Amino acid sequence: MTDHHIGMIVPSSNLTMETELPRMLRAREEALPGDRFLFHSSRMRMKHVTPEQLRAMNAQTDRASRELADARPDVVASACLVAIMAQGPGHHCVAEEEIRTALRDEGSEAPVVSSAGALLDGIAALGAKRVAVVTPYMEALTKTVVAYIEDAGTEVVDALSLEVPDNLAVARLDPDGLREHWRRLDLARADALVLSACVQMPSLSAVQPVEDASGLPVLTAATATTRRVLTELGLPPVVPGAGRLLAG
Repeated sequence: MTDHHIGMIVPSSNLTMETELPRMLRAREEALPGDRFLFHSSRMRMKHVTPEQLRAMNAQTDRASRELADARPDVVASACLVAIMAQGPGHHCVAEEEIRTALRDEGSEAPVVSSAGALLDGIAALGAKRVAVVTPYMEALTKTVVAYIEDAGTEVVDALSLEVPDNLAVARLDPDGLREHWRRLDLARADALVLSACVQMPSLSAVQPVEDASGLPVLTAATATTRRVLTELGLPPVVPGAGRLLAG
């Protein structure tokens, strides 16, 4: 049995990052015995998804990274996709390097994954050139996410904002609602569907059913982050029942 220690940097009000990633990797442990995944988190204060609170949260990155370095993780995953994307196109590269620098300063050489960068990588891994997107954000922040994805070279053919500003309320959204929300999107030109462009909006139980119903590859910020975590650990990105992105 090989233990893999996963460090996670999460907003203080995030409940879903520490729920869905472990669920996926527990399912992988059952399907592919031999690896065990252990989770360690550091939190950054944020209650409402507003530009002001997102900036204030980002300012805590150095402290959170140094705390995680003490646990000597094998990989560090940063979650709050919109906090990074709200800083402008390509900012995930800057944010990931900031975390790497803090880790190195504390003696850790762990690779770093951000949910923002992982989502772009997941879209690329599926070979998708055009996507549709569902977010829990207010419309203005959804437009920021759309611009970020498009700056990376992927056209967003349609986007749906659920407009929930309170981050705890986002965590309480029923993932089964996504089994219907996606039908409000125009998917005629889409190559893939981003069912949740947010690691706080629960979505895992809807991924495979929506993929089966839509006929399109379905990914989320959480499934994309899980894929990057596994590849950074040198493991095949396989999780049963989590959509084509993690089907191996």
